[in-house]
Amino acid sequence: MADSRRIVDALVRSRRGGIAASAALGGLALIGGLAYRALRGTAPPETGGPDFSTVDEDEARLMLRAMVAATIADGMVDTAERKRLDAAVAEAGIDSDGRAWLDRELESPAEIDEIAERVNEPEAAARIYAAARLAIDPDTLQERQFLKMLAEALDVPGEATARIERDIAA
Repeated sequence: MADSRRIVDALVRSRRGGIAASAALGGLALIGGLAYRALRGTAPPETGGPDFSTVDEDEARLMLRAMVAATIADGMVDTAERKRLDAAVAEAGIDSDGRAWLDRELESPAEIDEIAERVNEPEAAARIYAAARLAIDPDTLQERQFLKMLAEALDVPGEATARIERDIAA
């Protein structure tokens, strides 16, 4: 499936309010900016900084897998989550193969260790964590526990996860 970047982008932009509402540059750029601030404690430079909108398909697929796993961490996809996911898939314009892949992922989501073992650098780890956090409003104990375990498995420092949380809640 070569549509992961578009789905991740659409899912992030589909969030209402907060920092995601300002994702004019796109969801992937928002994820990259969150990760940059989280790890460095400062905003990226206005000019000459990294291009956060360019993420390879493998990392985007891993982001999407983490987002799906976070979405069903509490054992169900509620009506609002499903509606948002369907809208993002429609906006991304993925084909039937992409939809089938996503349905399979929802039926059998990736395990945290499976996600973490594919991440080899701190920047990618922070991006994967930020994507998973943007996928949900952690309003259940299971969702909060999932995020905590994901951060630990990815070796995302506690201060970085706290910055991501503050930025998303702003």
